Amino acid sequence: MTTQSAVLSDITVATAPPAARRSWQRWALLAAGLVAALVLPWVIYPPVAMDIACWALFAVALDLLLGYTGLLSFGHAAYWGGSAYVTGLVAVHLGVPFPLAVLAGAVAAMVLALPVGYLSVRRSGIYFAMVTLAFAQMLYFVANQWREVTGGENGLQSVPKSFFGIEAVESDSFFFYYAALPIIVLGLWFAWRIVHSPFGKVLVSIRDNAPRARALGYDVEKYKVAAFVLSAGLAGLAGGLFAISHGFVSLQEVNWTTSGKVVLITVLGGIGTLWGGIIGAAIIIILEDQLASSGFEGIGIITGTVFVVVVLLFRRGVWGTVRHALIRRRT
Repeated sequence: MTTQSAVLSDITVATAPPAARRSWQRWALLAAGLVAALVLPWVIYPPVAMDIACWALFAVALDLLLGYTGLLSFGHAAYWGGSAYVTGLVAVHLGVPFPLAVLAGAVAAMVLALPVGYLSVRRSGIYFAMVTLAFAQMLYFVANQWREVTGGENGLQSVPKSFFGIEAVESDSFFFYYAALPIIVLGLWFAWRIVHSPFGKVLVSIRDNAPRARALGYDVEKYKVAAFVLSAGLAGLAGGLFAISHGFVSLQEVNWTTSGKVVLITVLGGIGTLWGGIIGAAIIIILEDQLASSGFEGIGIITGTVFVVVVLLFRRGVWGTVRHALIRRRT
């Protein structure tokens, strides 16, 4: 017994350092990300920092569907923009603190996603992408025509940043960033928790081999619908904060180009990584801001070129390539 215990102890000691090292690296990465988020508005213009945070959460929401469930949605602007409109309307007409308005927008996005997801997940591949795009364009048409509510082409204007009467947050974008950051962090944590839960493992198994998952007794369609609704809720959370930050909601938020932009950000950073969406958002938003500030008009040409270069040189995306290199180095 003593000999067996000694052997087990030796094995534990021998295997502990790699596991401990991985845990230390994970916590170091999280700490670095949190520090970067806290420092960001000191380094760049606070509204741009807020845009990065919102698009990062939006990309992570899409990655939950694309990277972990294997479903490419070209209609996620419906939930980003739909939530933006609901958030703006609640903030304008009810005057509630912006966290409550954003929560209402996220719930509305999930309600909207439920029937869309139920009908969409019956298709796969490009057919799924086209169905989601069709539903998103339907919402764009409604938002454009329902002018007395949405403002139509003029948009929904003068969306307030009410925050329990704290004037500094309501009037200063710097303080607003720090008031909104906990919502972004909570959304990112929720996405991480989903991915690392048993539910997330089932999603990955469905992505890798749906027939086998179905043979094991999992209701594949229900899991896909659940992932779709959760992804829409996180996208809605990001869209609501984006609307409050800008104080304005336009038709651009529900346009197909917004769906394409978040797909670009997610693929650029690396699908199936979560961190990739954050890094991709930082690259694209900062690049767009710098080009716009310099007066350059062909922003789409530059961002498209960057995307092509990254896809050719980093097949797993920026963060996906870095992560793969680190894993190979450890092994």
